[in-house]
Amino acid sequence: MPLYDLDLKELRENRSETVCPGDFDSFWDTTLSETRQFALHASFVPVETGLQLVEVFDVTFSGFGGHRIKGWLTLPRQRASKLPCIVKFIGYGGGRGFAHQHLLWPAAGYAQFVMDTRGQGSAWSKGDTSDPVGPEPAHPGFMTKGILSPKTYYYRRVYSDAVRAIEAARSHEAIDPSRIAVTGGSQGGGIALAAAGLDAGVSIVMPDVPFLCDFPRAVALTPRDPFPEISRYLAVHRDKVSQVFQTLSYFDGVCFAARCRAKALFSVGLMDTICPPSTVYAAYNAFAGSNKSILEYGFNDHEGGGEFQEQAQMDWLAPRI
Repeated sequence: MPLYDLDLKELRENRSETVCPGDFDSFWDTTLSETRQFALHASFVPVETGLQLVEVFDVTFSGFGGHRIKGWLTLPRQRASKLPCIVKFIGYGGGRGFAHQHLLWPAAGYAQFVMDTRGQGSAWSKGDTSDPVGPEPAHPGFMTKGILSPKTYYYRRVYSDAVRAIEAARSHEAIDPSRIAVTGGSQGGGIALAAAGLDAGVSIVMPDVPFLCDFPRAVALTPRDPFPEISRYLAVHRDKVSQVFQTLSYFDGVCFAARCRAKALFSVGLMDTICPPSTVYAAYNAFAGSNKSILEYGFNDHEGGGEFQEQAQMDWLAPRI
C-alpha cells in the first residue's frame, strides 16, 4: 500500500473538523452516573492455566446497565508491593481470548487487566460477554448499532464498560489504584482514549493506531472496514446523514483526547488503510496533555509498529508510572 493520505508535514499538523457537542460533558457525566447506579460487584476467581510465573483471575464486573462484563487479571507471582496496572482493550471483532495471549505486561512486572468487549469476540479472538441491548436495524458489524441516537449507540455501552473496568482493576488488593495505564490497538486504542478522557485518575494512555477518531474524515476516506460499515448504512439511509454524524460526535476520540491530561504515547502507521494516519494525528494534536509523543511507522499499514512498538512502550512506560 503506498502513502495515500496527507503529506507528512500536513499530517503532523492535521486537526479534525469534528465539532464536539456542547453537551458532551453532561452527556457523559449522566451516562456514567447512570452506569454507577449498579454496584460494581467485581469478582476475581483464580484460574489454573498452567502458567507457572503468573497468577490468573477470571474477572466479572458490572458495566453499562449493570450488564456483567468479563475480563482477565494477570499478576506476576513474585511481587513485594502493590503493582501499577495496565488496563488493555481489544481490537475490533476480538474478545479477551485466553489469558496466555496477554503475557507481555505481567512478564515485565506489571499487573494487567484485559477487558472483554461486549458482543464481540467471533472474528479473530474469542469473547465471553454478550450485549443484551437490541437496537433498531443496523448494518452487519457494530459501527451502526443504535447509531440514530447517542443514548442508544453501541459505543456508549462499551466506553462505559471501559471506565468500570478501570474501577474494577483499582478495587483489587494487589493493584496500586494511583498507577493506572490504559492501552490497546485499533479499536482498543480508541477505547483507551475514551477511558482516559472519562477517568481523570488514569495517569498513562498508550493508544496504538487508534480507531474511532475523526469520524467524518475516516468514513469519507478509508476503503477498508470497519469505517465503511457507516458509509454503507448511509447509502441505504440517505436521509440520516446529519443525524448519524451528530451521534458519532459524542464518541469521537478527538473529543476525548481534548479532555485528557494523562501522559501519552501514540503510534501511527503512515500506510494505514483502516485508520487513516490523518485521523490518528487529529486525535494526537487535540490531546490536551503536554507530556505526549507519537511514533511513526512510515512503511506500515494497520499493523503499525507491532513488536517494535511494544518494546518502545516498555522503555517509555518504566520511568513514568
